[in-house]
Amino acid sequence: MFKNKKILLGITGSIAAYKAILLIRLLIKEGAEVKVIITKAASDFVTPLTLSTLSKNPILQDLFNNNDWANHVELGRWADIFIIAPLSCNTLAKMAYGLCDNLLMATYLSATCPIIVAPAMDEDMWKHPSTKKNIETIKSYNNTVLSVNNGELASGLFGEGRMAEPEQIIDYLKEFFNTTNELSGKKVLITAGPTYEAIDPVRYISNHSSGKMGFAIAEEMALKGASVTLVAGPTKEILTTKSIKRIDVVSANDMYNSCMEHAKDSNIIVMSAAVADYTPVAIAKDKIKKKEDAFEISLTKTKDILYTLGQQKKANQFLAGFALETTNEMAFAQQKLVAKNADCIVLNSLNDADAGFGHNTNKITILDKSGEITTFNLKSKKEVAKDIVSFIISKLNG
Repeated sequence: MFKNKKILLGITGSIAAYKAILLIRLLIKEGAEVKVIITKAASDFVTPLTLSTLSKNPILQDLFNNNDWANHVELGRWADIFIIAPLSCNTLAKMAYGLCDNLLMATYLSATCPIIVAPAMDEDMWKHPSTKKNIETIKSYNNTVLSVNNGELASGLFGEGRMAEPEQIIDYLKEFFNTTNELSGKKVLITAGPTYEAIDPVRYISNHSSGKMGFAIAEEMALKGASVTLVAGPTKEILTTKSIKRIDVVSANDMYNSCMEHAKDSNIIVMSAAVADYTPVAIAKDKIKKKEDAFEISLTKTKDILYTLGQQKKANQFLAGFALETTNEMAFAQQKLVAKNADCIVLNSLNDADAGFGHNTNKITILDKSGEITTFNLKSKKEVAKDIVSFIISKLNG
């Protein structure tokens, strides 16, 4: 993943410095070339011998070592990215005020590459006004500050201030290095997950959609440089790409209203949510009691989001719909493609093993309005998302 990538890692004096050991191992495993700068305080927590053994490079600590000069300007230009993890409260303050009393700070001040930091400190220090001010200051210098975690701290207390885990930093770097500009300047609207149609205060009509597919598409669109808005029904899925704007909704009507609000400015619209087709005519004010042997609920059609978007589609918009079928799959998908005025329909069938709701894998066929039909093998939903996004890009460029 990080083959031929040059990563400069700065380690400062924090108990969280031990996490840098695992971070180096993960970076090397991903194929990166790693050079490490440590402060004097950091060497009290992790030894240079351990770090040099893992990074396969000498550890850099002093501006001058015997008759040798550590060229901080060259280091800052060598790296593709400079990570400071952990970032102590002390080094944070130095970064904010431009102090230059060690090799790490000299390299930071002369670096031309992107810089990300992972703060680590006790909760009271993290929440101190001076710390907050310093964080905002270094952000204003175009540094990326990773979020701290909430959990057990070195003081024995629980709260905010834990350094981001090495795995989280790796995920960020994957996002950073994988981002391309293919969809730069494009606004994308995506829906994901199910909707809940209330029957009474405790019951609802829904389906088994997990939202996994829509979330994967949103992440992939963002990696291609798009500005992404994700309208999500009730789901346990989480986003790893912080730039994606997430809007949580509950009912089909909620999703309709949100889509209508954002569709007009979108270049690409992907409707992957499993929106309820019907909703109760009336919602009981109180919980319905189990009294009668038979019970009927009157339902009415929900607003058809894909159809509405197809009717008002602009010349510069690409509209993709989804079809989950159990019988006559191709015929129904083709019918939907025409009826909804979509540019393509992504078809998947519940008859395919390990595909559809709840699975981490999916098997799709894409029907294009030009008559093209493309079938893909069973893949992870992340890989399927790549196929879908690549298909849309090819159509935009075609």
